Amino acid sequence: MGTFIPNTREEQKSMLEEIGYSSLDDLFKDIPTECMFKGELNIPKGKAELEVVREIDKMADRNKMYKKIFRGAGAYYHYVPSIVDTVSNKEEFVTSYTPYQAEISQGILQSIFEYQTMICELTGMEATNASVYDGCSAAAEACTMCIERKRRKIYISETVDPRIIETIRTYNFGSDAEILMVPKVDGETDSKSLKDMLDDQSACLVIQQPNYFGILEEVDALSDVVHEAGAKLIMSCNPISLGLLKTPGEYGADIAVGEGQPLGLGLAYGGPYLGFMATTKKMFRKLPGRIAGETVDKNGERGFVLTLQAREQHIRREKASSNICSNQALCALKVAVYLSAVGPKGIKEVAVQCTSKAHYLQKGLEKAGLKLEYDKPFFNEFVTDSCDSSKLLKALDEKDILGGLPLGDNRILWCATEMATKEDMDELINATKEVS
Repeated sequence: MGTFIPNTREEQKSMLEEIGYSSLDDLFKDIPTECMFKGELNIPKGKAELEVVREIDKMADRNKMYKKIFRGAGAYYHYVPSIVDTVSNKEEFVTSYTPYQAEISQGILQSIFEYQTMICELTGMEATNASVYDGCSAAAEACTMCIERKRRKIYISETVDPRIIETIRTYNFGSDAEILMVPKVDGETDSKSLKDMLDDQSACLVIQQPNYFGILEEVDALSDVVHEAGAKLIMSCNPISLGLLKTPGEYGADIAVGEGQPLGLGLAYGGPYLGFMATTKKMFRKLPGRIAGETVDKNGERGFVLTLQAREQHIRREKASSNICSNQALCALKVAVYLSAVGPKGIKEVAVQCTSKAHYLQKGLEKAGLKLEYDKPFFNEFVTDSCDSSKLLKALDEKDILGGLPLGDNRILWCATEMATKEDMDELINATKEVS
């Protein structure tokens, strides 16, 4: 990977003299004396490598590792085929950064291009990008794409993940864009309220499908209402669900966004993840981040380049609508490898297993005394109430089961993926019976 070579005292002295200082103390003379540390640092002496390994192992043993996971809410426990890490951990991919020089970056550019192609196929959209940080920032960037001079009102359904809502608020802090919340009724977006709220200043509506409570929204109706007002529809979606449900493109969404973590990234203590964004040809010039395009070289051979580069990172920085700059291409590569490995049939199978197991779990928990809060169609998540949630989740934890996410007022958001076995779900159901 490379070697770090610190500079010598002679080199330090030469650099100090070059900038007009005689010593390091002279360089830092503007720091108040009372703020400067004198003497030896009160830290233990260094340890041998083996001692450090043992110390780290002791610290790691304090972590609790769950293999029976029934919690989602944005980060999902899916199987990651071994080929995903085998390919993506090759040093030429791990050490790659931004592929500015196309002539020496064909490999990484092709991986981004293939990722973009598969995201378009998955979402039913026409153009996409790479390098968005996560699903929350993707939704916020999509809102920025929709803002126009006379349309500066952003509408967000109350059924959207609270972290997405907060990120959109953060992105628009200090701007003159107005954020309005569309109320929910019985766990889904209220289309009647939305219709009354929209006007000629409306820029976009952000919805989630399935929504934060796991419910499948009536997207067709919402899409019609939004487009009648001349606004754009931003649809945040679970990518696994797209193997079974209608795509954002089929719903008529203008921008599809989401968290790419379920597509081969694992849980990994919360990151790094990546957000995906896809849109129509009409809007693709507003996409932030990197866009890899296919072309031919002077010999007519297939090649890849970064396209639409006269934007935020380059010559038009003062006109930038986004400050995305870091590269998430390694995560995008993992997604591309995952999608290539499982294929269309595999994605559909994962989606079918997720929803069938979630419904099995919901029926079992209902028999155990947990009432389904919203009697609406759901994909792989659902909300229950009528139990002491803290007592139940503690009891499950003692059995090494990570229960659902507590939502307050004894409500719990449960999730099941293809990783949930019948035996694990039955164990969870029986443990619930013991508590309730």
